[in-house]
Amino acid sequence: MIRLTLYTTLGCHLCDELEHHLASLSVAEVMLERIEIADDDALMARYGERIPVLVDADGVELERGFEPECLAAWLAERGWLHEGAVETAEAQASQPKRAYLRHGRRFLGQRDPTR
Repeated sequence: MIRLTLYTTLGCHLCDELEHHLASLSVAEVMLERIEIADDDALMARYGERIPVLVDADGVELERGFEPECLAAWLAERGWLHEGAVETAEAQASQPKRAYLRHGRRFLGQRDPTR
C-alpha cells in the first residue's frame, strides 16, 4: 500500500482529477491522508494557490499532479507506476471527446446519462 498526503480544499476539482489519475496509474492501492488547508492560515499561505499538492513519506511534494504525465513521472521515480495504465490513459486521451446536448446545454461525455 502506498501512503501519501494530499493538501486539498472542499470543492477542488483539480484534486478530484488527481485522485482519479492516481487510482488508475498506481501499481498498488493508495491510502490518502487529506489535509484541508482552509482550516489553517499557515497551510493556506503555503498551499493556497498550489493545490492539489501530493506529498510522499519522505516529504517530496508534487504540484500539478492532476496532469497525468506529471503524475506518471513522479510515480515512476518511486517505482509506483503501473506501466500498462499509462498506455491506456494515453489511448483514452488521444480519442476525441464526444459531446451531447441536453435541455440546450452542451455536455462532454460518451453519451447522455439520462438515456
